Amino acid sequence: MPRVVLVGPPGSGKSSTGRALAELLGVGFHDTDAAVEQTAGRSISDIFVESGEPAFRALERAEVARALVSEDGVVALGGGAPVDPETEPLLAGHVVVFLDVGIADAAKRVGFDRSRPLLAVNPRASWVRLMGERRPVYERVATHVVDTAGRSVDDVAAELAALLDGS
Repeated sequence: MPRVVLVGPPGSGKSSTGRALAELLGVGFHDTDAAVEQTAGRSISDIFVESGEPAFRALERAEVARALVSEDGVVALGGGAPVDPETEPLLAGHVVVFLDVGIADAAKRVGFDRSRPLLAVNPRASWVRLMGERRPVYERVATHVVDTAGRSVDDVAAELAALLDGS
C-alpha cells in the first residue's frame, strides 16, 4: 500500500512534489499518468486523439487500481483519476493528500500547452470548469489538504513529510 497518494488538478505539483517527497522519505515514486503512457506506448494526448477519453480512462482506472495495491511509496494520480466512480472508493483507507492550487500558479507551472487534452481548447476556462467539477471529489477523498500556491516544491514536500510523520 502506498505511503501517500497525491491528488489535485493539473499544475498542483503532484509529479514534482511527489518526486521530492519520495526522496525525503527514502521511498519510490510512481506517477500513474507516466505508467499509462509507458503501458500504452504513446502519450496521453495521443491516446485521447486516437482512441478517445473513455479508452484513456479505462487504462487509467486499471493502473490506479494496480498502483494502490502494489506500490509502497509516493503515488501521484492523474488529475481526473479520483473522479472516476470506480476509482474513488479505492482511495478509502489510504493517506490521500489533495494538493490545492489556484489558476494563476497552475498556469505558471503547466503553461496550459496542448499536451493536456482536456485543457487544449480555452485552457484557462477549461481549468476553472474542471476544478469546479473536481474540487468536491478531491476534498472528499483527502486525508489532508495542502495549498501549493506560491510555494516551492521543496517547501511543499517538507510539509507533506511532516504531515506523514504525524499521521
